Amino acid sequence: MSERTSYAAHPDLQADCGSCFGLCCVALPFSRSSDFPVDKSAGTPCGNLQEDFRCGIHRRLRDQGYNGCTVFDCFGAGQKVSQVTFKGVSWREEPDSARAMYEVFPVVRQLHELLKYIAQALDLPAAGPVHGDLRRAYERLDALTRDMAETLLAVDVDALRGEVNPLLLRASELARAAVPGRKKNHRGAHLMGSRLRGAKLRGASLRGALLIAADLSGSDLRDADLIGADMRDTNLCGADLRGALFLTQPQLNAARGDARTKVPQTLERPRHWAD
Repeated sequence: MSERTSYAAHPDLQADCGSCFGLCCVALPFSRSSDFPVDKSAGTPCGNLQEDFRCGIHRRLRDQGYNGCTVFDCFGAGQKVSQVTFKGVSWREEPDSARAMYEVFPVVRQLHELLKYIAQALDLPAAGPVHGDLRRAYERLDALTRDMAETLLAVDVDALRGEVNPLLLRASELARAAVPGRKKNHRGAHLMGSRLRGAKLRGASLRGALLIAADLSGSDLRDADLIGADMRDTNLCGADLRGALFLTQPQLNAARGDARTKVPQTLERPRHWAD
């Protein structure tokens, strides 16, 4: 992988719905809930999927009750499976390939999520001591995502995640070491609904923390490690997330924020956030 301004901004890691066969709208199941208005089984096309594989209500998803769609990100796996694994031939053109395509998509999506985290770690100058190992891990996983469907279906994603996580943890430790003062450790903490308004969490570890409906309004989350944190309905109004480590767009989309919330330059302010 050649040098560039930002590894995480590489097009391969950004969803390109125009080059995908609507895989997230077909392969994945969902149940009637606050996130979806109806039930849909895996392998069944969503009723809003059009013939051109575009969503017929894309700009009205939240108004129609499809909140879950607005927080999903395939990290570029959709176009990889559509254009590379299955060489641009859709499940409509070759129905016999549909099942394999639907099964491969979640696997590649997980691999692309790992690639995204590795890329974010490669963007951290302080993580230089592990950049060599991170690049090798990236190249290995990237090559794997371009392999045949049969190979991808046999992948042990948990084992790969177990190999990559120590590198990501080390990158996090190196980056957060530059933050002055004692850093709080809330790794894996159950903080659902907690009142943390105005909390001083700069450089803290919130890896895998359960932050559902927690009040983090006005909090300082600069340089905090948020990998895997569950941020559904988390109140981030007025919070400062600049430099947050391993924060993803789906996490932001699942949370609540406003015009005062400061987000990393590499991410977009969700359109549904309050002004």
